[in-house]
This record gives sequence, C-alpha cells and structure tokens, in this order.
Amino acid sequence: MSKITEQEVLEALKNKEMQVYYQPQYDTLSKKLKGAEALVRWFRPDGTLVMPGAFIPLLEETSAILQLDWYMTERVCEFLNRQKAEGLTPVPISINYSRRHVQEEDFVDKLSQIADNYGVPRKLLIVEITESMLEEKTVSVIDLIRKVRAAGFCVAIDDFGSGLSSLSFVKDISVDILKIDRSLFSGNCEDEKERIVLESIFMFAHRLKWTTVAEGVETAEQLNFLKTCDCKMIQGYLFAKPMPEADFVNICRECDAEESGDYFEQLQDTYGALNLLLDAIMMCYPLIIMVNLSRDSYYMMAYDNFTTHTCASSGVFHELIENAVPSMHPDDRELFARVFSAENQLRAIADGQKYVRAITRQLGDDGLYRKVETTNFFVKSPYSEDALAITLSHSLED
Repeated sequence: MSKITEQEVLEALKNKEMQVYYQPQYDTLSKKLKGAEALVRWFRPDGTLVMPGAFIPLLEETSAILQLDWYMTERVCEFLNRQKAEGLTPVPISINYSRRHVQEEDFVDKLSQIADNYGVPRKLLIVEITESMLEEKTVSVIDLIRKVRAAGFCVAIDDFGSGLSSLSFVKDISVDILKIDRSLFSGNCEDEKERIVLESIFMFAHRLKWTTVAEGVETAEQLNFLKTCDCKMIQGYLFAKPMPEADFVNICRECDAEESGDYFEQLQDTYGALNLLLDAIMMCYPLIIMVNLSRDSYYMMAYDNFTTHTCASSGVFHELIENAVPSMHPDDRELFARVFSAENQLRAIADGQKYVRAITRQLGDDGLYRKVETTNFFVKSPYSEDALAITLSHSLED
C-alpha cells in the first residue's frame, strides 16, 4: 500500500468514507450494556479497510485531526438522534478528542451546538481525552475540562496508567470516568504487584467518585479479578469487538440499558461491599485519620462536617496532637494529650490493648464547645511491621 497523504484522508472525510464503529461497554457485575466507545474505520471505495493507526498519527501532526474529531462527533450525534426516533434507549457514547482542541477556543460552544442541533442530551456524550494530554498539566487543559463538564458533558481520561503522570494530575482535575489502560493487565492478573497496583487505582477512583472502565479485557480470569476490585464497567474482546453501527443497534435492542443489577449480587462482590462499608463509616465518623505511630506520621482520610476544619490533611503525628490540644476545653486538654500521645499508644499496643478512647469537649469554628468521642483502633498491616492506628472521631452533640 502506498503512503497515505493528509489530502487523501481529508477527501475520505468529505466523501464520508470514514465509518463509526462502536465497542460496547458492560456493567462488570450485571453484564448489561452501559455505553460504548466510538472508533473510526476507513473503508476505501474498493472496500479496503484502513485502520486508524495508519492515518491518525499523520493527522495529529497538523490541525487536520480536528476535522476528523468533529466528523466523528456529527456521526455519533446523528446515530443517537436515530436511536431516539426509533424508540430505543440510547446509551452514553465516548468520543476521542485530540490534545489540539486545547487551542480551539470555541471547542465547548461547538460541541454544545452539535449536540443541541441533533437533540442529543449532553450527558450522552463523553469527551474522552488521553492521559498524555494531561502530562504538561497546563492551566488550559484543566480549564477545558472544567468548561466541558460545566456545559453538561461528561469527561473521561483514557489510557490511564500508560504514561508517567498517572497520579500527578489527579489532585488538579475533576472528571467523571477513569479508563484503565490494558497495559496494566498482564495475562490473567496473576502477578501480586500488578494486583496491588490495580486494587489501589480502583480504591482511589472510588474515593473520588469516578466511574472506572477497564479496557482490553480478554479473559474470564481478568473479569473475575475486576469484580473483586469494584471496577464498574469493562470494555474488551471478552464481550465484544468494535462493530459497525447496525450490529451495535441490534445489541441495543436486545439489552436492557437501564441502570439495574441485583443488589445482593453486588453485595457478594467483596470489594464492592467493602466500599459500601467505607461509605457508611464516613457517614458516622466525619473525621478518620490513618496514623503510623512508628514513623510519627498521619494521613487525614475524611474530614467533613466536623467541629473544625483547620487541621492539615497530612503531616507529623505529634504535631497534630500538639495543635489539637488548644482546641479542647481547658479541663480536657491534659486528658487528650496523655491518651493520644504516641508514647501512650505504643505502650497500649505492647500491653495488648485494642484501642484507646477519650471523650473531650472541642471548640468548633463557631466558637462553641461540643463533646467529641475519639477512638484510636490499633491495626496490623500484612505489608509492614509498623505500629498503626485508625482514628475515628465524631461529635456526640447535634
């Protein structure tokens, strides 16, 4: 095959030789259809199929990639509009967008206009950007994501784990969906380190209330592992390859795309049940602190609607106690400092105690003292010999 030129690709767009293929996404537990990713396929007039890897890198070198992205947006919106007209329940569709859209000042306006022209609810369009787009962590990228979500569209980060910046941008952005790159799966997820990394990713995504999608799922063993990690959706050859629109419509007709899933089936998923338990604990204990007594450090796990919000989220543990003492009622300061000193807790652990507890009166941001119950439970980690404690604290007064 001769080398493809940019002009050939642009002519193919003009002649609508580019077709949209859809790869379904399924609920991990119920295996119900929940969405799809739109992927481009180029069929030449002679029937020859040209895969995206043969022409997208060429378009990425210039602004021509923008024309392809907007072409795909139009075709997807046309499809969603037809589904509505045929009485089918549409599912959200992800569309990939190039990093070059960051320089497109009217991106959100153009996206909104296309969706509205076709009568497509904006929540059905998912703007999918690759992790590499965020590597520079420029203000413009973060601002673009904010504007897209403010306009009513969802944002997905694609290929998470494929680059070097995987965790560095998490604190700076707010997205809806995290797509886990297939490179994090090797074989059947039998490697222990790999499993620990994946479990950690799904845990922080759950804490951030992001929907997780595992890409490239090909084996039943991978699926079973993902079930234990509370992965919400899967996308991969195990269930379906990318397919033409007509085949995807048939799947839409056959599948119940409404949110469902048996409640008890979800509870049988151990990791999902643990996350539900964690959510319940946070409702009861708005202050949760992970303490490493051996290393004199702490990490604030939850801090919501408590008496005061002046505490740092992480730092040196003995400084945390010292800074908290002045916020206690004068009559309770000595008790608090004594019970929760690292020395006292280490002695308690050595004596075989399971926790230390104290009820004190703490000054809130509103200038009022309230009774607060604080308990440090001593726990063991299979990965460390450090003395660890989990602080659970809540107000005893409304």
